[in-house]
Amino acid sequence: MNATAEIEEINIGENGASPFSPPDAYSASNKEDEVAYEDMHPFLQRLTDEHKTYSQRLEKFEETLMFIESGKVDREIDGQLREFFTFVDEEISVHNRNEEKVLFPLISKKMNAEGSHSKGDSNFNVIDVLEDDHVKAIQLVAVTFNMFALFSRIPDERSRIIILDVALNQAKELVELLKLHIYREDTIIFSYAHRNFSYDELSEIEKNSK
Repeated sequence: MNATAEIEEINIGENGASPFSPPDAYSASNKEDEVAYEDMHPFLQRLTDEHKTYSQRLEKFEETLMFIESGKVDREIDGQLREFFTFVDEEISVHNRNEEKVLFPLISKKMNAEGSHSKGDSNFNVIDVLEDDHVKAIQLVAVTFNMFALFSRIPDERSRIIILDVALNQAKELVELLKLHIYREDTIIFSYAHRNFSYDELSEIEKNSK
């Protein structure tokens, strides 16, 4: 499956598909197009390794959300929430900025040049979707963090329940967004970069990302 076909699978426009639970979202990638981890350039392996760490953190965050839903809201849970949001700010945000700075522009340029873009917009390709994910993630993190913080300061019990419900829903949306985003990069973008850039080109991209 080429990049154009991948874009049509994940396009969230005309058909109104949800960006968080599109049909067969995790089946969009053609396994034949995927590049094995051990065959990838060290730069792409590093990005994949970072994703593995992020996935582990997301699993732990999901466990924290389950505890909250079960009624456990204490200092330990508060510490786990703060730890996750600190990790997002210090690790995931830096990772995303590096992608946007050095990797995404080159992939986008190559995709547009070869015609791997949306059928409806020659300037829209899968990189635009991923960059939009980055923006949505920032927004969801901000809303979720603020809702949890507000929950801890509101004395009215009924209001606290409403705020907590909003916080949990936003947190779950964030988790699903990041999971799908990681999957798309691991199975589509990194394999595309491996196939379409030389070893030396990827080494230069890695150098510029530091």
